[in-house]
Amino acid sequence: MTYVTARGRTPGWRRRRREVTAEGEGTRGQGAATRRSLPGSCPGLAGPRGARPGAPGCCWALPTALLCAYGFFCSVRPSEPFLTRYLLGMNLSETQVFNEIYPVWTYSYLALLFPVFLATDYLRYKPVVLLQGLSLIVTWFMLLYARGLRAIQFLEFFYGMGTATDIAYYSYLYSIVDIDLYQKVTSYCRSATLVGYTVGSVSGQVLVSVAGWSLFSLNVISLTSISVAFGTAWFLPMPRKSLFFHHVSSQPFSREMKVMDCKNGSAVQDQPSVQRTPGWEDETKVPLNMEGSSAEKQEQKVDVVKVLKDLWRDFLQCYSSWTMLCWSVWWALSTCGYFQVINYVQGLWEMVLPSNSTEIYNGGVEAASTLLGAVAVFVVGHIKTSWAMWGEVALALFSFLIAAAVYIMDTVHNIWVCYASYVVFRIIYMLLITIATFQIATNLSVERYALVFGVNTFIALALQTLLTLIVVDASGLGLDIFTQFMIYASYFAAISLVFLGSGIYSIIRAYRRQEQMPSRSPESH
Repeated sequence: MTYVTARGRTPGWRRRRREVTAEGEGTRGQGAATRRSLPGSCPGLAGPRGARPGAPGCCWALPTALLCAYGFFCSVRPSEPFLTRYLLGMNLSETQVFNEIYPVWTYSYLALLFPVFLATDYLRYKPVVLLQGLSLIVTWFMLLYARGLRAIQFLEFFYGMGTATDIAYYSYLYSIVDIDLYQKVTSYCRSATLVGYTVGSVSGQVLVSVAGWSLFSLNVISLTSISVAFGTAWFLPMPRKSLFFHHVSSQPFSREMKVMDCKNGSAVQDQPSVQRTPGWEDETKVPLNMEGSSAEKQEQKVDVVKVLKDLWRDFLQCYSSWTMLCWSVWWALSTCGYFQVINYVQGLWEMVLPSNSTEIYNGGVEAASTLLGAVAVFVVGHIKTSWAMWGEVALALFSFLIAAAVYIMDTVHNIWVCYASYVVFRIIYMLLITIATFQIATNLSVERYALVFGVNTFIALALQTLLTLIVVDASGLGLDIFTQFMIYASYFAAISLVFLGSGIYSIIRAYRRQEQMPSRSPESH
């Protein structure tokens, strides 16, 4: 999921505004808002409720606080790090859990991703947020009371639905707050989910290791927390606009765009000269009232066929860039492998050290890897280097380290070595995905940012589905967990080799261009 911010105003915006508004309207100071609403209204929210004139903070504070509360409680799931151990205790065999149950999540996630992407925008976010909460409630309710292979497979379908609908959580923000607040509110909401996940993992580990609680009790806590989140979501205001189907018609202001990666918090800048697709209107542009009255936004609905045509046209234009294509390929390939590892790593730990014979620390490891990964992301955001030249080589080297970490997890049958290798694996992936996000998002507008990352995620899920069907699924090879992880290590090693060759080629080509430039400069004079 991604965060998007849009800031900046074009030169002369204040003069143009004076020309089309009533006399005296253009004399406000530098801090005057570019968005103008009717008294008592809040941009982007349905109904008359909102901030009073002069108190714009009231508009975004309440929905942001509600969404943060939803994200926090939805992420407090202390039973999740112990899911494999819980399923194996339900008279399910290892083959059933790894080869017949877990693959259902991958298939359902892929099947629902694109329909949910369109439905989120068409229904204006809030209904899909509620659908996510309801899906997770059904998932954990079935974890408590469902029994049998078919019932647990059905449970995985609902979990896939909850994962696919996660896009609505972050998309909701950009329909209810002003563009100047995007960076602030996204940091709040992302922090809420990270804190919730960490609290859930740590509390689960403490309750199991210290208090001796059963995993059934942890699932009750998870269900309760998700239910609180679901109840909170009902109080979210209903947006009246969205990016594609319910966008706002306006005058074509150009402006500087900034994009923030939702997972990692790195901000990148979009060039104002980037060409926009004809027919697409940015939801953040402001219509000017030519008669001098209030500049009220007019909602413009777009039919599905036009939206799909515009998406296809933007798709072809975005991926015609070699840089965009290269980083997107790495994004899709690595995310596929990452999903596979985190989906089955609990099974590997269970095989290395059965949980019914000793104490396990899955919750602590998940919390530690999340916090250390966040630190790595923060550090990489302050590294100054030429990623355009050295990025591919960096991807190759770090992908090789990921392959080494997965290989060590698979071959060294020591639980503490497995834990340490998993932490290293997650830290490196979060660091690399930050760099990839930065490079991809640099020259993208709001619409294209959502499109490219949506397509990359879809490709990653398609590859993961293929890998699952061949390697994991009982109808395919149905390999054991150790053989699976050996394949995953080889998979990342292959990614490393491909990008090493591509990176060396790019560096050689760049140096040749630099050598040719001095020889051409005299001719130009």
